[in-house]
Amino acid sequence: MTAPYPVDAHDATGEAGTVRYDANLSILFTELPLRRRAEAARAAGFTAVEYWWPFDTAAPGDREVDEFVRSVADAGVTLAGLNFFADDLAAGHRGIVSWIGREKELADSVDIAVGIAGQLGCRTFNALYGNRIDGQEPAAQDEHALSTLDSAAAAAAGIGARLAIEPLSGADRYPLRTAADALAVLDKLGRDNVTLLFDLYHLGTNGDDLDAVIERHTPRIGHVQVADVPGRQEPGTGTLDITGYLAKLASAGYDGYVGLEYRPSGRTEDSFGWLEGQR
Repeated sequence: MTAPYPVDAHDATGEAGTVRYDANLSILFTELPLRRRAEAARAAGFTAVEYWWPFDTAAPGDREVDEFVRSVADAGVTLAGLNFFADDLAAGHRGIVSWIGREKELADSVDIAVGIAGQLGCRTFNALYGNRIDGQEPAAQDEHALSTLDSAAAAAAGIGARLAIEPLSGADRYPLRTAADALAVLDKLGRDNVTLLFDLYHLGTNGDDLDAVIERHTPRIGHVQVADVPGRQEPGTGTLDITGYLAKLASAGYDGYVGLEYRPSGRTEDSFGWLEGQR
């Protein structure tokens, strides 16, 4: 790239508000080792980044955690979002919040995530709910999820942070598919620091009414992520009016980060052209 994009705070509406972008480094810059991606994102103009769980286990050693923290801090970027341990995503797992018997692993990852956030300023954690499991009653899984979410939310509140609950597509056994599904969990939990993760790709793929979610529920949105539909590539490669939806979110009062969580159609550096018109 000949010049970095000023992507920390664009005016995405042209007049009504600002959208702050961060780069999801678990899906962008994958041509580089994970520990080098924050530096690459900063060189591309980003001043904020987010990650899925950046370790292979729920309880990595201190050295591994310190290396991760140092890679972000040395790049001079803000950590805008971090997932809790979600087990093996490549194998189709989608979190362990509702998995009975995995509560210690979740608690370990929550403790580590809160410690990382305390050093890097992160205040948003993605708590993936988890698939339905053979031999576990859905009602029992849901009751267990309320307990583990309550504990995680209490830990996050200790540093002024929040949880974001995400509906997903492409995972048949994952029970939260619409914004309404996730909001029902929030209602049962009754904690102010547990919010909706508004991922335009997943909700758009599942046929949710994005305009209605923005109109009715923007105050309950704690984080936003984008990719186009179909294909999960950068905006402009599919059919979603992503910049239009972001403008509506800003007009409705959303002022948090928008995570770029897409698979680039080519080189990562070449996938940011859609941002230029938002200066």
